[in-house]
Amino acid sequence: MSEQKYLLGIDVGTTGTKVTIFDTAGNPVASAYQEYECIYPKPAWVEQDANMLVETVYACCQKTLQSGAYQKEIAAVSVSAQRSCAVYVDAQGQPVKMISWMDNRTVEQVEEICRVIGRQRYYDITGFPPATTWILPKVMHTRQYDPETWNRTAKVLQLHDLIIQALGVDGYYTDEAEAGFFGLWDSQNLCYSDELFAAFQIDKSMFPDIRHSGDVVGRVTQAAAAKTGLLPGTPICIGVGDQNSAAIGAGIVKPGYISISLGTGGLATTMLEQCYRDPKGQAMVSNHAIHGKWTFEGLQNAAAGAFRWLRDEIFALEKKEAAEKGKNAYDTLNQMIEATPPGANGLLMLPYLSGSAAPRWDPLAKGGILGLTFAHGRADLARACVEGITLEQKDIMESLVSNGVTFELARIIGGATNSEVWNQIQADVYGIPCETLKVKDAAVLGAAICAGVGAGIFASVQDGVAQMVHVDKRYMPRQENSAFYMRLYDLYCRAYQSLADGKVFETLHQIQQEKEEHHGLS
Repeated sequence: MSEQKYLLGIDVGTTGTKVTIFDTAGNPVASAYQEYECIYPKPAWVEQDANMLVETVYACCQKTLQSGAYQKEIAAVSVSAQRSCAVYVDAQGQPVKMISWMDNRTVEQVEEICRVIGRQRYYDITGFPPATTWILPKVMHTRQYDPETWNRTAKVLQLHDLIIQALGVDGYYTDEAEAGFFGLWDSQNLCYSDELFAAFQIDKSMFPDIRHSGDVVGRVTQAAAAKTGLLPGTPICIGVGDQNSAAIGAGIVKPGYISISLGTGGLATTMLEQCYRDPKGQAMVSNHAIHGKWTFEGLQNAAAGAFRWLRDEIFALEKKEAAEKGKNAYDTLNQMIEATPPGANGLLMLPYLSGSAAPRWDPLAKGGILGLTFAHGRADLARACVEGITLEQKDIMESLVSNGVTFELARIIGGATNSEVWNQIQADVYGIPCETLKVKDAAVLGAAICAGVGAGIFASVQDGVAQMVHVDKRYMPRQENSAFYMRLYDLYCRAYQSLADGKVFETLHQIQQEKEEHHGLS
């Protein structure tokens, strides 16, 4: 056998799955990606087909390993996956239903959580503000309104837990960082909260056991080997949720650095040495993949997903023409954005296409474009969309700064980093240097680092980061643009607050619900 070892990372995202083989220096040597869709049964409802996602993982593994060149040298495999998806499985381990993290059907259940346990008490235990994003309100909704699904459910998992089980793990396991998204986890004491399970009358045995990221919990079975191309017996290591994994893949393993991920959703992530609770009860504090450390997070529900919506709905012709020519429609949009000045000629977009998560936690918030006139064109819309998404991230960062967290550098990751113009916009809007990485898909790299820890190739996550994470390019903020974007950010905040205070979002939500009810009766 060759002395060279390789690590296989799997990242199961909201709109696509990527499987990549890395050498131990962090160089990708083979990769495969497959895209898919979400399911939207009703307004504000978002689901996915869990069986389809498992099959997609199998297919991407097969494609990555089809040459057979690295099969025998793969030391271990680990998984990164979208977080806070409620995956209900039956007694045979088969998925019954999967509710997406983007789903907003549980407004009523969030209100119940606040009545039963109290908003502040819930935040004190979990480090998460009560919100529709977490799994607890999804469980409560399913139990109340979908008894058929609930009665068939033996385990409540997240997607990471399902995927490692599908690879051959006997049992159900998750990691400390991802456990928080069940909404029943005490992130300060690193354990499930008996108080919350009792308060909401939920059986703790329905949830997976907790292990550390990098722990070996099983080996690829013969059946999984036939479906993936991996060798039977390949170690399967606990990974971490996609955004936590991306933070590892971006090298966020010390204070002062922040990773800003703009994928379908977005996240600002920084590491804390001590557990922290925001006095305002707004900021997310979860556990880090490094045991005994914490992560300060700001979640964005619809980040690059909003830009994808713009491509599909407003720039459908460009998308069609690009596909016919074997090109990427995003290249056309980026050229239009680059030719448009900061501020999009006076357009401001609120990117709340799936409600607002951090720092405002308003599930009723809706997207909007302000300032539109006959003088505006589609290029202005494209730039306003990118700027609006980035301003929401700045809003998240400002909530961290107001709580005493300081930043010297941002590592920007996710699909948005394929756009040079968007990278520079981020540096200008945040007002600090931004770095991209050699491996842009940091989540799949983070999974590979966890695999390397489990295989004993790295002594720790920090050691894996030192060996595998490498900077590609640095973008410096341009002072004139940064000053302008501070002005635009102030307008962004006032626009949101005016619409929220005026109950515009609330009334639009009521209208949408009424239309859905009318449609259901017709």
